[in-house]
Amino acid sequence: LRVPRSSSSSFEPCDYHTTHTNMASTASLRTVFARSALLTSSALAFNANGNAERKETKASDDCVHAPHHHWNHTGSLSSFDCAAVRRGFQVYRQVCATCHSVELVCWRNLVNVTHPELELKAMAEEVEYVDGPNDEGEMFDRPGKLADPLPKPYANDEAGRAANGGALPPDLSLMVKARHSGLDYVFSLLTGYCDAPAGKVMPAGLYYNPYFPGGAISMPPPLMDGQVEYEDGTPATVTQMAKDVSVFLNWTAEPEHDERKKNGFQNLVCMAFFAIAAGYLKRARWSTYKTRAISYVK
Repeated sequence: LRVPRSSSSSFEPCDYHTTHTNMASTASLRTVFARSALLTSSALAFNANGNAERKETKASDDCVHAPHHHWNHTGSLSSFDCAAVRRGFQVYRQVCATCHSVELVCWRNLVNVTHPELELKAMAEEVEYVDGPNDEGEMFDRPGKLADPLPKPYANDEAGRAANGGALPPDLSLMVKARHSGLDYVFSLLTGYCDAPAGKVMPAGLYYNPYFPGGAISMPPPLMDGQVEYEDGTPATVTQMAKDVSVFLNWTAEPEHDERKKNGFQNLVCMAFFAIAAGYLKRARWSTYKTRAISYVK
């Protein structure tokens, strides 16, 4: 077999094995580029206006980066939507709480955020907590109270792993802060389940999600249309529930969010007032020195 060289018109013998290896390498590269294209093409999301947006992903990445969404509470002077936080808490209690916990949130933290105090007291009393020891040195069960944390789905980590095939569902208290672009990541993860692209083999018990590192996640799709019935009559679509529970988890990670912005605005107003007062005082104090005339005589 003779092939022409690119640098000259002469011919030289070519090894068939070398040519076959190069062809196989080229086919492998084409397969890699095709899979990368499939991965990049799956990075589609819908913004608040319902328009499709594309998020570019590098071939070296092991997941699709979550696209940015415009949330109502992320403005400089914007606060959490209490209705969305309440709906998100309902989604967490009825869906997410079966596997995940929020250990850093107590019932009292939710007072006047999601529900009034009396309603939260009634919710807490529905849960039995282990307390003690009593005077006889024994542990006992008692109704919950506002000072108790939200209940855990499992007694310990070993029980959580045993119930989920060896994978421990993480605590969601700080999940939004623990992930890059956490709020967008949580929303994209909940709504990003789809069929695996051609050529990607999914192990048994794992589900394809392009936003999860590696693309294989042990959590099945947690949301489906009409899974919960909102108290305010909002249609419980997958996107709506994912948005609400994402806002709730953002609140659990930053419960001081609204107060921090309020205090920051007040501090900026005070600093601006003192800056103006300091400038006026400086001009008043130095005006006599700047306007005086000094004459030197012998």
